[in-house]
Amino acid sequence: MSVELAGIVRLTLLIGGVATLAALPPAFVVAWILARWRFPGKVLLDGLVHLPLVVPPVVTGWVLLIAFAPAGPVGAVLERWLGVSVLFRWTGAAIAAAVMAFPLMVRAMRLSIEAVDRRLEQAARTLGAGRWRAYATITLPLSAPGVAAAAVLGFARSIGEFGATITFVSNVPGETQTLPLAIYAALQRPGGEAEVWRLAAVSVALSLAALIVSELLVRRAGEGVRVL
Repeated sequence: MSVELAGIVRLTLLIGGVATLAALPPAFVVAWILARWRFPGKVLLDGLVHLPLVVPPVVTGWVLLIAFAPAGPVGAVLERWLGVSVLFRWTGAAIAAAVMAFPLMVRAMRLSIEAVDRRLEQAARTLGAGRWRAYATITLPLSAPGVAAAAVLGFARSIGEFGATITFVSNVPGETQTLPLAIYAALQRPGGEAEVWRLAAVSVALSLAALIVSELLVRRAGEGVRVL
């Protein structure tokens, strides 16, 4: 593996890892709300959460660009109070990846939480456990494999993100150029076919490994629920 390719892979893994860690806590909260709560507007919330899956990724990137621009509602706050900007930075690429992975993570965790028999929670509460203790000792351990699968699936989606990233933070070598963007850049160069093959092979290997791990975790979660 060349030094340049190794750098692209490291940046891709960094962005994917940060995006997954950033999206996991809010995704779990939203999944819990959708799985356990009943309230007006729940269908609307569900639709908004899954919107990045159905709109063109370029639209998502454009919305992020408006929001995080120096004059945007989020970008202005970041620059005024923290003196930072995520435009054309790897942190911006991580934000784009997190937004695109968020719906998949919510969906996987919601299914995992819904698979937990609520009678187990009720039994724990009748034995004296409070709501949070029942959640910590019953629901969270039983849904943990699904949460882990959601994290792996979100990571796989993050390292494959292209449209929102290139629209939001452009394709800057060494800063925002992940594997998908590097493949795109190589396709634009005459004689870049060999590099495309190398980049594509690494990208497929990473994504396939993540999907296999996710599937194994989902099966483990299903076996755990059946045992109970």
